[in-house]
Amino acid sequence: MTFDEAWGRKPTLTQPISHYQGWADEEHYLEYVRSENRTYKVNVKTGHREVYVPAESKQTEVAVKDNDIVIRFADGSVRQLTNSPDVEEKNPTLSPDGKYVAFTRNNNLFTVSVENPTEVQYTFDGTDVIYNGWSSWVYYEEILGRPTKYKAFWWSPDSKQLAFMRFDDTNVPMFPIYVSKGQNGYVEETRYPKAGQPNPEVKVGFVKVGQQGVVWADFNEKDDQYFGQPYWSYDSKSIMVQWMNRDQNNLKFYTVDPLTGSKKEIYDEKQPTWINLDHDERITYLADNKHYILKSDKTGWAHYYLYTLDGKLLNPITSGEWQVVSIQYIDEKNKVLYFTARKENSARIDLYRVDYSGKNLKRLTFGDYSHQVSVAPGGKYFITNYSNVSTPNKVALVDNKGKILKELADSKSPNFNAFKYGKTEYITVKSDDGKFDLPVIITYPVDFDENKSYPVIMYIYGGPDAGTVMDTWKPTTASPYGGMSQYWANEGIIQVQCDHRASGHFGKQGVALMHRNLGHWELIDYITIAKWLKAKPWVKKDKLLITGHSYGGYMTCLALTKGSDYFDYGIAGAPVTSWELYDTHYTERWMDTPQDNPEGYKNGSILTYVDKYKGGLRILHGDMDDNVHMQNTIQLVDALTNRDKPFELMIYPGSRHGWTSNKLKYDFKERVRFYYQNLLEKPVPQDFDRW
Repeated sequence: MTFDEAWGRKPTLTQPISHYQGWADEEHYLEYVRSENRTYKVNVKTGHREVYVPAESKQTEVAVKDNDIVIRFADGSVRQLTNSPDVEEKNPTLSPDGKYVAFTRNNNLFTVSVENPTEVQYTFDGTDVIYNGWSSWVYYEEILGRPTKYKAFWWSPDSKQLAFMRFDDTNVPMFPIYVSKGQNGYVEETRYPKAGQPNPEVKVGFVKVGQQGVVWADFNEKDDQYFGQPYWSYDSKSIMVQWMNRDQNNLKFYTVDPLTGSKKEIYDEKQPTWINLDHDERITYLADNKHYILKSDKTGWAHYYLYTLDGKLLNPITSGEWQVVSIQYIDEKNKVLYFTARKENSARIDLYRVDYSGKNLKRLTFGDYSHQVSVAPGGKYFITNYSNVSTPNKVALVDNKGKILKELADSKSPNFNAFKYGKTEYITVKSDDGKFDLPVIITYPVDFDENKSYPVIMYIYGGPDAGTVMDTWKPTTASPYGGMSQYWANEGIIQVQCDHRASGHFGKQGVALMHRNLGHWELIDYITIAKWLKAKPWVKKDKLLITGHSYGGYMTCLALTKGSDYFDYGIAGAPVTSWELYDTHYTERWMDTPQDNPEGYKNGSILTYVDKYKGGLRILHGDMDDNVHMQNTIQLVDALTNRDKPFELMIYPGSRHGWTSNKLKYDFKERVRFYYQNLLEKPVPQDFDRW
């Protein structure tokens, strides 16, 4: 491949195909044709295509403009609902009936009516450390999730009530982030609880729309605890609140009466290691208003369970030594659950159906492929986009018995066989203790010759239950942390992705091995793969580079210190370098507190192994990273310089946990330079000057 072909600017191994965007209704799927910039509605049975014109949405849209809330109606008219240009409203959210907008201002909770823009303020104690309906940082990052944009309030289905969380960050330490802009710069202050430090105090409250007064759920905010995302009942008469202890090994569900705040415990789960306080798909209510489906890994594998609303377990819906992934459709009439799982192979995803009773489990997808599916409303059909490492993406229409009705698209280029390219394969490598088959994906150089030796790039992440190895097609530009996989195959570099025993391939029972010892098993398994590679005659013995970002940056630094006998080079992005420098909820889930587990924190710290550092390490960090603070890199730099250890360092000004767009091009070129200088030992080609 030429430079432009390897970079994906010209078609080579694959060709563009239509994008299948989901379903218009039970009998029509949506096909977006890129060349026409048009979406078609296609009849499943006849194949008849017509231009898709979405029905006009009755849902109005709300937004913030010039610090005030504006609402745009379906007819295109716009109305301004607030008038406080000096203070910004945040997270405006329309009620289900479209009559009110809830929002926060100055860390207090408000609503404004749509027809007669009248504001009602419900809380009055918001300050720089008291937030009503606005998340404390650790909840935003780790519990409720970044997609919430700090929103911590929830409409009841009947639009008559709001549930919200109140956070008190008074005792949470402030972490300063210095911003170097301008003549004097300034300090950005975030209340960020690091491992072992005080968390925010949290209360769960309820208000009636248009009425003053807050009802507080019957919890003691002084307890050391966490609250997960709450779930309103269909009839709005109660709300389910997730509660967890600070040690994160006891999860309880409470049904709370929003009129009185009284609570009733309906679920209690304990695990010897930890339980994830999920904000996604922990509970799925059924429309019969009598049951919910629970997702739990309490057996050592993630599975679904059928419960009554009062917390009575009826039966497991799935079971076995494999992992469910996500619910795709629930056929309430026939009591059938459609879901994806990693059952046939942990590196592949398939669609299954099973009765609520747990009987009649059936795989609906096919072949040795990984499938991305979209199930039609009604559940009679689904579309799958499927591939594996040697087969480019295909798309098929399938019925709910698993019968392929029609192959819709094939991205394999007619010129596929005309190109020389680096072949990719999925393999497993036996762990050093023989207990696990570690998943590995290898892309070999073009014209691979076992009698020659090649440098290796190992791409990793490494976090708990966060594997990256999937048996899917890898586009020419797909290599993580660098791109241009086929370009590097052209240049004679072996590229490897690999996962360890606690990456999720072996269930929660595998992930649980990381308890109180982050960095231990991950490095052992990565070293096993490094030793397997270096034992091959076709691998250069001094040219193994490992690279990753965030947790992958941590593992890269650990590989160049504690594991430096096996790894020669590393590029580490935004690394955690010592776990007491990271936040409470994430770190303590795996490690407990530094006070309870000092030896584990010491053994998991990069700083403990700086004396063993050798090879060539390049460290990258954004100076405004509010997640993994640059403090981590600074402390590692301090330790390395004190020991006169050579390394490279790049700080990206103005960047957070990822780089701002104008920094990405520079970062890519520097990575290219590092590869050529250290792995290939030749100058960077001029092609990159025009990239």
